[in-house]
Amino acid sequence: QVQLVESGGGLVQAGGSLRLSCAASGRTFSSYAMGWFRQAPGKEREFVACISRSGGSTYAADSEKARFTISRDNAESTVYLQMNSLKPEDTAEYYCAASSTCNIYQTKYYYWGQGTQVTVSS
Repeated sequence: QVQLVESGGGLVQAGGSLRLSCAASGRTFSSYAMGWFRQAPGKEREFVACISRSGGSTYAADSEKARFTISRDNAESTVYLQMNSLKPEDTAEYYCAASSTCNIYQTKYYYWGQGTQVTVSS
């Protein structure tokens, strides 16, 4: 069992930056690849980025590759999502999740956090 708690969301103006954190507890954090997903109001949850167990490999959705960076600190059992040049369309609830491999499919993730809200004003 892994418990995940996101933080770092908030209200930011367009063009600004936020860094989301996801702290894990329970089983060994480094045993899991980690992903970030988001869900905007009225829309389905979508993949944002993922990172391998060691942190040596990352993958991000095309629309976010140039602006978002995922990283992890296994010693701190935390995964991060650095978001730059934020746009109003980035407004969503952001979730972190744990899986055996870095992948884009929600069904492959075993554990989920409760989410943190990001609101980008124009």
